[in-house]
Amino acid sequence: MEFHMKEVGFYTDLGFGRLEVSGNEEHGFRPYQLLVSSLAVCSGGVLRTILEKMRMQVDDIRIKADVERNEKEANRLEKVHIHFFISGTDLNEDKLHKALELARKNCSMVRSVEGSIEVIETFEIV
Repeated sequence: MEFHMKEVGFYTDLGFGRLEVSGNEEHGFRPYQLLVSSLAVCSGGVLRTILEKMRMQVDDIRIKADVERNEKEANRLEKVHIHFFISGTDLNEDKLHKALELARKNCSMVRSVEGSIEVIETFEIV
């Protein structure tokens, strides 16, 4: 990836389009938003694949990510709680717990921040 400076922030052109990044939300995505998005969506994508392989009928997965930052340490990201709202037919809670464990082990983004950012993953069936 190659990033280019603009008046406020940076941008890069990717296969899907231009990604604008800035510390100011009015001029692009904030870096912490991209980091949290990467954690949540990577985890959700891996979870979805695992549930499909388990032959669980999932109609929808919605993800909510809550973030704790430390203002005393440059607003460092310290904890991300990723909560999945899963809807489907005949969902088995025990299998969902197992799938979430497997997703955690196989999500490259969550694994990349291990030991640095606490990531908590929970779910509920809706």
